[in-house]
Amino acid sequence: MRVATALVPAIAQLALLITNQDLSTLGAHSCLAHSYRGTYGAQSIFVADTDCYVSLSDNLDAGSIIPIPDAGQLVWLEHEAVDDAIRPAAFVDELDASLEQFADLSRPASGASSQQEVMDAQEPLVLLLHRTERSALIAVDSEDAAHALADHLPRFWKSTPIPSSPVPLTPVSLVARQRVQDILGSVKFDPIVASIVNNISVTYLQLDVRYLSGEDPSSPIISRNAFTEGALIAAEWLKDSMEETGASCELKQFREGWAPNVICSYPATENTTETVIISAHYDSRGSFGSTRAPGADDDGSGSVAILGIARTIARKGIAFRRNVQLCFFSGEEQGRVGSRAYARELRAANANITLVIQADMLAYHAPGEPPQLGLPDRIGTPEVAQLVANLSAIYSPELTVGFSPACCSDHQSFWTEGFPATQVFERAGPIADPMYHNDGDLSEREGYDFEQIKSIAKVQFAATLHTAGFDITE
Repeated sequence: MRVATALVPAIAQLALLITNQDLSTLGAHSCLAHSYRGTYGAQSIFVADTDCYVSLSDNLDAGSIIPIPDAGQLVWLEHEAVDDAIRPAAFVDELDASLEQFADLSRPASGASSQQEVMDAQEPLVLLLHRTERSALIAVDSEDAAHALADHLPRFWKSTPIPSSPVPLTPVSLVARQRVQDILGSVKFDPIVASIVNNISVTYLQLDVRYLSGEDPSSPIISRNAFTEGALIAAEWLKDSMEETGASCELKQFREGWAPNVICSYPATENTTETVIISAHYDSRGSFGSTRAPGADDDGSGSVAILGIARTIARKGIAFRRNVQLCFFSGEEQGRVGSRAYARELRAANANITLVIQADMLAYHAPGEPPQLGLPDRIGTPEVAQLVANLSAIYSPELTVGFSPACCSDHQSFWTEGFPATQVFERAGPIADPMYHNDGDLSEREGYDFEQIKSIAKVQFAATLHTAGFDITE
């Protein structure tokens, strides 16, 4: 609906705009371009002053303007797109109960009586500011409380802290998109590439995911929640395993108390700064209240796909002509915290990133469904998604390719910073895995398909080989 000019002076001096209006249109207005706080699902958020909204009132076709409290951390909550077969009967009520429980857990037994008094006193609080059936905007007392939300929300709700200061509104440039378009135009079947990607080992995929999920009796990992000892063990194990393939790896700390990102690099054999990134997140989330979070599908499957690619690079003696990074991010479940830190670091360094392909949940398909590959229908770079679709048709024709409303993984962190990026997902449709964000997310169950992991990994690997170029050294 159109935002009425008469309503604008009544709002607080600093207010928040939630809108699904096209970013390219809004970004043309300087006061909004410098007030952007990110895109969450289908909604973009801006925090600006009264004068900005007054000046733009005739150009705002849709959205809500919300006064915001003077203190506290804003958090966006979004209900994931899930198949009707696993959708809770009353997920709105489920969220309400969880927010009340979180408030009860954090609220002091005595003291201030009203929500605003609690906020003024800087006491723990959940303050609901905006609500739809599928989303909510809340304020909590601190950034730490915002990150703790992931352990208290129903499993189909995800939380993302909203930055306390504006972030650049950086679209992927025409030059960057044209570079991917040029790669698209040159891609055709290569028997050498086919031989390489087919060499990904399903046996290793099975062994690796069992270690990360703790299904292997020798694994000490119970949970890979970003704040746990298990995540630290997983990070070290991933680093060691990757270095055995010839990669150079770094445990890159982005925030105190969190498990680090694992950034692994293969240097270019040519003199270039061009870099291709394929990635997954290795942290996990379990059932509410459970200390166990095996995450075999989310996102053990994406992580072992990346590791399987690295093992094949070593086995086949691949040397890349352009730089390649294989990355494992932490803190995805708390709002893509690790990947956002790394993407911002790369943007600050003006890194030359050709494309990013993030793997998140590759293993599950419902009984009776064919193996699939889902691409994001909203967040991401269309040219990169098309490249993935084309390469799937060439090297993994067994996959049914389509778009998914399940959104969004760590690729969004790079897309937001203006880098061409997309995601690969296990289904051309909403989430169907009944063990999503559940302590039953194990690999030994019906619907968990290692061949599908391999098929999607082949596509990521083929994109890397075609984009980075390569030679076989052995």
